[in-house]
Amino acid sequence: MLWSATVDAASAVSQQTETKTKTGFLSRLKSNSGKKKNQETPIANTTNIVSESVQEVVPIELPELDSTNFVDDTLLNVFDYMDAVLPKDSLYYQALDSTYFSPLDSAYMEWLACGLVLKGGEKATTPTDPSTPSDRIFLKRIQELPNIIPATYNQIVRRYIDAYTHQRRMQVSKLLALSQYYFPIFEQALEEKGLPQELKYLPVIESALNPAATSRMGASGLWQFMYNTGKTHGLQINSMTDERRDPIKSTYAAMEYLSSLYNLFGDWNLAIAAYNCGPGNVRKAIARSGGKRNFWDIYFYLPRETRSYVPIFIAANYVMTYHEEHGIYPAGIEFPYRTDTMMIDQAMHFRQISALCKVPVDELVLLNPHFRNKIAYGTSEKKGILYLPAQYTGAYIHFQDSIPKHKSGELLTKELNKLPPGYSTGSGSSFVYRVRSGDTLSSIARRYHVTVNQLRNWNGLKSDLLRIGQRIIIYQ
Repeated sequence: MLWSATVDAASAVSQQTETKTKTGFLSRLKSNSGKKKNQETPIANTTNIVSESVQEVVPIELPELDSTNFVDDTLLNVFDYMDAVLPKDSLYYQALDSTYFSPLDSAYMEWLACGLVLKGGEKATTPTDPSTPSDRIFLKRIQELPNIIPATYNQIVRRYIDAYTHQRRMQVSKLLALSQYYFPIFEQALEEKGLPQELKYLPVIESALNPAATSRMGASGLWQFMYNTGKTHGLQINSMTDERRDPIKSTYAAMEYLSSLYNLFGDWNLAIAAYNCGPGNVRKAIARSGGKRNFWDIYFYLPRETRSYVPIFIAANYVMTYHEEHGIYPAGIEFPYRTDTMMIDQAMHFRQISALCKVPVDELVLLNPHFRNKIAYGTSEKKGILYLPAQYTGAYIHFQDSIPKHKSGELLTKELNKLPPGYSTGSGSSFVYRVRSGDTLSSIARRYHVTVNQLRNWNGLKSDLLRIGQRIIIYQ
């Protein structure tokens, strides 16, 4: 339930000034962060800053709290949304090292499966966060974010900050590392389109910066586009290519979609909520609230998952900005940060590219999640985009005419022949059917003159079980 503490209670909390110096934690920060000796480091749980060199207490101005900062939703489970991207039986959960990482730490499994391994000699993220900053410190930091989009601080946001800085510290560490590759892509697109730079944090909460992430509802990619929304915004989706997983193309499609949502509602927090649940649900929430157009005013009229969406967006913004204050640093991971873009107009298997250019197949898979079946695909009418680690650009240019011919029978034709009957390359038209009560794969197949195996192959179904409302792609 929503509640507000009294102003007296807020005042009492704001007057508390604990000054517990955590010597062990400070020494770890000092050795890990590489900061200058005299640089001041914030000490959590206090309204002062302590200089490590002389232990001099320097007072800082903290904002006063009011009742809005104590708004809470006592029925909220912060991990419901954070764990919703991947099913529990996914590859990433199977890859879990249960001796160290929590089974809920889904982002780590994603990176582990992609071959992103920790390197030695890097700043270490401490296993736990010994600090407990006061509400006034959290409020001050959020007020100082260089944002256009209004960022509210309350106990709902605090819950997600605590989740990131306590239970999900390793996940944040990997996110910080991956952001070095993905954030420049987002920032360039946002700058070109004139949109707030803080929107780059949306893929953090949508996909944990994993372009191969797929939700239970079928949303895919960094920006988690549903099939119809992706097609509406110009993304190519067929059995050979899914541009929802293309980091660059999906980013520009997301910019277009977010712009349209902002133009519709005139408020960025409402646009962000609509990105999650659709503009129709936000319109309904506004109507049910009596016409109010503020996210927090329509909070309880929104779908439960969407209630979490703006608070976790604010929390992600906070933790990606103030991670060092909580002893969290970017993980050292093997990732080809510098890449080049190649346009292709024919099919070539990743193994053909690897054989001549010596680029590891795993790196091609990591950088090109939009190509299905490890086959880079394009035509003269619709060219495909292949991303390569920059150090292999020269080799690719040298061998580009030879690659498609290299052992094509063994490496390409043979692989294409392995694809199940009815596997479409996207040349035919398709539509999405929504499952209704009483539907089975057999009845749908008979209705549209296709086979059950074709339906399974087109939709990646491992069983014949369907749920009402499920979307089924059908090619004709």
